[in-house]
Amino acid sequence: MNKREFLLSSVTCALAAPTALSAQQLPKSIKGPAILTVSGLTGKGNRGALDPALDQMMVKHKAQFDKAHAFDFAALTAMPAVTIKPTIEYDAKVHTLKGPLLNDVIRAAGAPDGSRLLMRAVDGYTIMLTMEEAQKYRFIVATHFDGQPMPLGGLGPLFAVYEADKFPDMMAKPIAERFSLCPWGLYHIEVQKI
Repeated sequence: MNKREFLLSSVTCALAAPTALSAQQLPKSIKGPAILTVSGLTGKGNRGALDPALDQMMVKHKAQFDKAHAFDFAALTAMPAVTIKPTIEYDAKVHTLKGPLLNDVIRAAGAPDGSRLLMRAVDGYTIMLTMEEAQKYRFIVATHFDGQPMPLGGLGPLFAVYEADKFPDMMAKPIAERFSLCPWGLYHIEVQKI
């Protein structure tokens, strides 16, 4: 049996018999699929340890954790939202992005202020940002792009982004360099000590 067939059969068994999953693996405060996992220096969390068999992308991206806080789309969109209008590097046009402040998401996961954030995207892009930088630039975890939820395969479903047009130090850079701290397809944040 190849690895994908094994994983498919594992998932099928887990769906057919949900009691086979340990209680710690099931998020307690979300109803939909987790689209963002925050691990590291977090509070109690609502999911258990990384599962080497079922958390394949996280394993490939070298994430490790004993507990984490998982957010589904509803949990993120229930948080107070901020709207920004940056000129996006991909088409050099102004777009409207909306979502909760990154630091609010991190705090909701129980993380302490003064931490640094290792953010991972689905394509393997990884960036380090401090909570101080996230606050300075007013980073959001964008859930919506021009009024629509962002699909996987585009820039979504989540995009850690800020309004570069509002900061002279960023406006001085060529547009292709303004968003190097902004992972689209964000799915995991590891909170670390500075």
